[in-house]
Amino acid sequence: MKKIIYIILSTIMGLLLSFLFHAGIEFAYIIWAYKNSVVLTPYLSGACFLPPWLSAGLLILGFFGGIALGFWWWDIIYVKRLRDKAMKR
Repeated sequence: MKKIIYIILSTIMGLLLSFLFHAGIEFAYIIWAYKNSVVLTPYLSGACFLPPWLSAGLLILGFFGGIALGFWWWDIIYVKRLRDKAMKR
């Protein structure tokens, strides 16, 4: 149960980080377009200026990155630490 909660929370963290990364990329793109007089095309009913494939790609990357990070840190914190403690005894 502890592992499932850990993986779910790390996945949520990955999604939140992908949203922050998306906002940073979009902000930089809007500033660049404004300085270079580029006409922006709004997507998703005007809520986003990045192409939908990039928005979806960042969301998918955040989801799977969070899962991978959760499994990786679970292994480091709980599996390897317990193995190292057992070896020291």
